[in-house]
Amino acid sequence: MKTYPVNEIFYSLQGEGFHTGTPAVFVRFAGCNLRCPFCDTDHAASQLMSADDILREIAPYPAKMVVLTGGEPSLYVDEELVNRLHAAGKYLTIETNGTHPLPQGIDWVTLSPKFHAFPAAQSAKARPVLTNCDELKLLYLGRELPDVSFIQARHYFLQPCDTGDVAESSRLLRSAVSYCLEHPEWRLSLQTHKLIGVR
Repeated sequence: MKTYPVNEIFYSLQGEGFHTGTPAVFVRFAGCNLRCPFCDTDHAASQLMSADDILREIAPYPAKMVVLTGGEPSLYVDEELVNRLHAAGKYLTIETNGTHPLPQGIDWVTLSPKFHAFPAAQSAKARPVLTNCDELKLLYLGRELPDVSFIQARHYFLQPCDTGDVAESSRLLRSAVSYCLEHPEWRLSLQTHKLIGVR
């Protein structure tokens, strides 16, 4: 039986991007092909779960939306899991760095590329292969934005990086606000779950 390395499953509000404030079940997969310095996922903590296990775990929660996140969910999510979740009446969203193709049928794709977070010599391995998405959510690091003109998206979000340093994070937020005001094709995305104290 196919199994998936799951870091955690929990119920909360989507805190970022287009669906901010929407109740959702989060299925966080362990493991990633990138090692971003700001990542807060414990990749070592996981359990192998079948599609049946995942469905059983999410069944008590009333929300229709399921967020497949990580880590990097595209390493593991396949058509079997997508089809099983759809059969259970779920609306599937995925948060991906875009470095791997996705299975067919995912309802909403949030592409959050990280290639601009690495030194030039390492950025090629983090460059997205996905070129179409529902929302492009770009991490703002306080420097010039990378060229993302090769990606077509319905919505564009700029999200200031949470550095763990209050002063630096505040500076990045102010700078991101200024950038959005000067480039109104971008909308500001905040990690509202952290601001209101939920997962």
